[in-house]
Amino acid sequence: MNGGSVKSAIVIILLALGVRAQNSVCLDIEANPRPGDPGLGLFTKYVNVLGYIHVYAVSGISDEKVLHAAAVAAELLDNDEDGIVDDPLIENALSENYTVMPIFNSENSTAIDEFFDNYEGCTGAVLFRNEIDQSAPGYWGSDASVEEILHTINSCGHVEVYPSTFALEPNSSLLTDAMDVARGGQFIEHPSTYPEEAWYHYDDVTCEYECMAMEYLYWCIVTNMGILADEQTCRGIADEWEPCTPELFESTDTLMYNIVTDLVYRLPQLAPDGNYCPAAVAISKEISPRQFSLFPADPNPFNSMTRIQFSLTKRAKVSLVVYDINGRKIRVLAEGTYSPGLNVTTWDGANSAGSEVSAGIYVVTLRAGESLQSSKIVHLK
Repeated sequence: MNGGSVKSAIVIILLALGVRAQNSVCLDIEANPRPGDPGLGLFTKYVNVLGYIHVYAVSGISDEKVLHAAAVAAELLDNDEDGIVDDPLIENALSENYTVMPIFNSENSTAIDEFFDNYEGCTGAVLFRNEIDQSAPGYWGSDASVEEILHTINSCGHVEVYPSTFALEPNSSLLTDAMDVARGGQFIEHPSTYPEEAWYHYDDVTCEYECMAMEYLYWCIVTNMGILADEQTCRGIADEWEPCTPELFESTDTLMYNIVTDLVYRLPQLAPDGNYCPAAVAISKEISPRQFSLFPADPNPFNSMTRIQFSLTKRAKVSLVVYDINGRKIRVLAEGTYSPGLNVTTWDGANSAGSEVSAGIYVVTLRAGESLQSSKIVHLK
């Protein structure tokens, strides 16, 4: 495989990894598994997301919209897309509570009251048909899937698992302490005007303090992902939320930036794109998964060091290379002839010149003979 072929393969890998939306969802719509449940029997469509979030939709919701919501949920839970929920503690909490993401036709649907009157598990939000736009995942004003599913994961997971960090009541957590700073003071009731130094000034009077804390957590997570960073969105949300880019968020809201990027909580760092097929991408004339395997980097995302493992079943000439999302070679991590077995290397986030790379998405590519396997890796500053 020559240099041009390698670069072409990397472009194909990037497309398959979802750098450009392909609407590829490796999840299935099934019939309602609980038709006799008083709260869930009204739904006709169902997707089991990794065993921990259960997407239920009424009959009027298209399959495409249902699968989009399921893919977003999977990407938020399994942000490195290795098929495993990133945080086993969150996994356990969601499982114990039988966490549901319900989708209704509209906010006027009578099915909403029927659901909430009878459902006894956990749900943090609902989605409506006109709030789902699979062509613009998470885009403010178009697709509310990321917001509502994050609310569900946060309320049924993080608030329960990490209460000292994410509890919603006044004076209860690092989250509410940070929100009081962001609002320019602790306001249990909505102030008539927010202080000039405030950068979070939510003005929906129906949203009480705990609700405002949940909205605040959402703004922080998606700002760090970069979802809000375009000029039109920044203007559109400025009345409520000012630091709309990752750079502004890091410099303005340092308390929450440190929480959102703390690997202890394993919050999602990558923006969902609506594609979810959790498998290493392999491109080759003769791919044999039994002959070599590239394992997910650990930790991922990382900021100082991550470990990368690959295995061989026979002696082979191997190269392990990091590329940026444009297909430019960043660093050769391993190169030479390797014996059968498990091989381990590390990457410290530096390029071939020894300089730290910028934060973002990178692709680690294992080449063995004419075969390639690749996976995404996220570097944090």
